[in-house]
Amino acid sequence: MIPVPDPPHASAGSDTAVDESRLEDLIIEAQTALPFELSALANRCAAALGLDTVLIYLVDLQQRLLIPLDEALAPLPVADSSAGWAYRTVSPRVVDADDGVMVWMPLVDGAERLGVLAVGTASLDGVRMRRSRMLAHLFAMLITSKRAYSDWLAARTRTTAMRLPAEMLRAFLPPHTIGSSKCVSTAVLEPAYDIAGDAFDHSVVKNVLHTMILDSMGHDLTAGLTTSVAMAAARNTRRGGGDLADVVGSVDQALTQWLPDHFCTGVLCRLDAVTGVLHWVNCGHPPPLLIRAERVLDGALDSPPEPPIGLAGELAPAARQVHETTLKPGDHVLLYTDGVVEARDADGVEFGLDRFTDFIIRSSAAGQRPAEVLRLLLHAILDHQRNQLRDDATILLFEWRPQGR
Repeated sequence: MIPVPDPPHASAGSDTAVDESRLEDLIIEAQTALPFELSALANRCAAALGLDTVLIYLVDLQQRLLIPLDEALAPLPVADSSAGWAYRTVSPRVVDADDGVMVWMPLVDGAERLGVLAVGTASLDGVRMRRSRMLAHLFAMLITSKRAYSDWLAARTRTTAMRLPAEMLRAFLPPHTIGSSKCVSTAVLEPAYDIAGDAFDHSVVKNVLHTMILDSMGHDLTAGLTTSVAMAAARNTRRGGGDLADVVGSVDQALTQWLPDHFCTGVLCRLDAVTGVLHWVNCGHPPPLLIRAERVLDGALDSPPEPPIGLAGELAPAARQVHETTLKPGDHVLLYTDGVVEARDADGVEFGLDRFTDFIIRSSAAGQRPAEVLRLLLHAILDHQRNQLRDDATILLFEWRPQGR
């Protein structure tokens, strides 16, 4: 098994000629193909490109398994398989097969890892490697466009039944990972099928990254409704051009008007990805953490306590205080809910803030991408509490990297 770098330029020979008319027909067909038809379509595209076979695997909600779209095949583990290696590292991997080689290509939409593409070919050269990569890019876009309306694709990535509060809340969540050449934001949340009061949101508007984490009171359908209304109000104001203070004010107003007996804590941030200027508002939530040069800067993003979002009457704040600092290239900002650090093992020992931050620092220093850091961290928290979280646990990590990486 070997990882494979980007191939050098190579010219197509006669054995790798492409029927462009056939390929055009297949791309046009892809626009109207139903999600369950993607496996067959991928194989026809592969044949048009001089490749042999293609298999599509999507990652499950908890990022433990890679689940094939072909329902006759078995899932593959993310932790210890060639397919999982390609997913974890976002790099291709080549392994020997009975009739040639298998190329495992990561399926990525922007910064979001979707799964992997398995490309079988009798032999591998620069041309076939490049075409395998092109095929992965094409089907990542197709899967992203079609999963927005496909219950079948959603069902394929689930391993157990989902409760109604989690179903409602997940309908509002953005992709787990977003980003640009200057910044990336990634988030995870558990319990995947029973989440209710926690939520995250992030969005890139030109060169500005908006992030938010919320923790609503309770663990029922109303808790999910509270965070859903909060997210809708925030997006509505953000998309209307409001600044950070306007966004928080709109969430306060929406919850006071529509759910007057419910509130949530939260942190809302706005990062200028050109200058590194960070603004944030903390509404009764654990303070964000700033990680710089592989250590946590104690108190760097602390702020005077403010009440939760949605309090009415005399408890409502007159105005929210917006705080400001300037990040340095490579800085990470960490938002989390208290269910993360308060997870307890069988002896009652908390996972704790020190273990939480140390895990992130060590994983990042080892070269793990932010999304992989959080995947490993959340699994460590679940293992600590034997997969039985007593409270929702949500983590959002964003990184400023103006020079790219």
